Amino acid sequence: MTSEGNFVQPAIPRFDGHYDHWSMLMENFLRSKEYWSLVETGYVEPEAGAAAAVSEAQQRKLDELKLKDLKVKNYLFQAIDRTILETILQKDTSKQIWDSMRKKYEGNARVKRSILQALRKEFETLEMKTGEKVCDYFSRVMSVANKMRVHGEHMVDVTIVEKILRSLTDNFNYIVCSIEESKDIDQLSIDELQSSLIVHEQKFHKHDGEEQALKITHEDRSGGRGRGRGSYRGRGRGRGRGRGRQTFDKTIVECYNCHKLGHFQYECPSWGKEANFAELDEKEEVLLMAQVELHGAKREDIWFLDSGCSNHMSGDKAWFTDLNESFRQKVKLGDNSRLLAMGKGSVRLQVNELVHVVTEVFYVPELKNNLLSIGQLQEKGLAILIQHGKCRIYHPEKGLIIQTEMSANRMFFLLAMSQPSKAVCFHTTTQDLSQLWHRRYGHLSYKGLKTLQSKTMVHGLPQLAAPTTLCKDCMIGKQHRDPISKKSIWRASQRLQLIHADLCGPITPISNSNKSLRGNQREKDRERAQARNGGKGKKDDGLTAEQRRERDAKALQEKAAKKAAQAAGGSNSGGGDAKNKK
Repeated sequence: MTSEGNFVQPAIPRFDGHYDHWSMLMENFLRSKEYWSLVETGYVEPEAGAAAAVSEAQQRKLDELKLKDLKVKNYLFQAIDRTILETILQKDTSKQIWDSMRKKYEGNARVKRSILQALRKEFETLEMKTGEKVCDYFSRVMSVANKMRVHGEHMVDVTIVEKILRSLTDNFNYIVCSIEESKDIDQLSIDELQSSLIVHEQKFHKHDGEEQALKITHEDRSGGRGRGRGSYRGRGRGRGRGRGRQTFDKTIVECYNCHKLGHFQYECPSWGKEANFAELDEKEEVLLMAQVELHGAKREDIWFLDSGCSNHMSGDKAWFTDLNESFRQKVKLGDNSRLLAMGKGSVRLQVNELVHVVTEVFYVPELKNNLLSIGQLQEKGLAILIQHGKCRIYHPEKGLIIQTEMSANRMFFLLAMSQPSKAVCFHTTTQDLSQLWHRRYGHLSYKGLKTLQSKTMVHGLPQLAAPTTLCKDCMIGKQHRDPISKKSIWRASQRLQLIHADLCGPITPISNSNKSLRGNQREKDRERAQARNGGKGKKDDGLTAEQRRERDAKALQEKAAKKAAQAAGGSNSGGGDAKNKK
């Protein structure tokens, strides 16, 4: 309460970084002090030569303007932080300080245009969120609209009203229709629209409470344990103690099953007609898993292959090699119950002595079974073939990596072992010394190892216990093999049907020296000999290999003819000498 002798000085608005809001408050503050005209126009001091020609009245008026300007500067100095004032170069007048702040935080026309474009985009994409209150949504819309007005946008109320009406949630659809039919949108103010929507929002909350009290679920009606024919225990024929029941308006009731207005969940016409498969909501993962009983194996080591599961899931934290515990997502089960995924990470599975890394696995603590999503495996590039009671998983490069058979209740599952989070390269460790020394001695039997140890036939052999597992290589090596057939499986039935020839054409793959043709080894030896002799060999005559062969054949023929001629001439000369001797 203020009086004429006790006047309370209004607080000076401090600059907190939001220039639009601060400038509006500061302008109103200076207008209340009648100083705003001085900030807008400023004052002009006379030049040094013209100071003598100024009259006394003009000088008095100039002194008053200077005094007012000092007061305005005092207000600005109190409103602006020291670190910001240090960046302002010209601080002689209040107009210079105000213009400098406007240029720093409001920018020029080009900057305003770019900011306005961003605000227009934000205004166009505004929509009311599910569960958001009307007041909160109006605050968001008006905040963007006021920013657009500050940056030069001509924003009328009817534009804001139309934007709000078309961006409300589906719960307000019938309210929007009634407002558009009963009221003139051009004459409807923003405050009237907000008050009308708030009233309907309060009705929503009231009816939601009544619906929670009156709701009867399908499971309760079918699974109750009360006395009598019905599922509930009570007196009389009705659900309550009285016979009469107050009429209830269902036009504003939203069904929890189909999310439509006009009926409760237990009255929904589509209740119980949904297909028995996984159904993915916007923010919920859905899980459908049939119950299966397995004997002889731990449930924690079993991974089910599920085509109705939308994501890999596990309830055992020990399976995960790396886990992001900040991840949260809802999981919807086939019985409409919901679980919460408390993380997402990777799992290393050892199946048939092969290690497989499975990524993007949800950690659901309340889940009893480990699930592998067939759809997610196919997204990773794997091919799944289910045929003749077997499920085979193929890798695009490695081929068949996993194969499992169908169980008695038509389920496919894997028996896997957990692997450590980090694999060590070039380092093998084992806890079973008997298997280790069994492999070191060329798969020697355990009886032979005990003989070496008991008779001290070797030094350094430790005490070995009976092996707990069988050697897989020995099992394969000792399996029965069919003998090699003594007769050929296929024989030629006619001449020239099968020809064995020592011919070699282009071969694949090429050799280490990038050769794909088999040449004459003699020619290669000759080339290497010529290379060693500096390119000069005994037969370095410039002839090709074919010409050399023709020359050698011709020389052999001439040599044979010469020997034959010599033999014939020798016999003739011998006969003539004998005749002369006689």
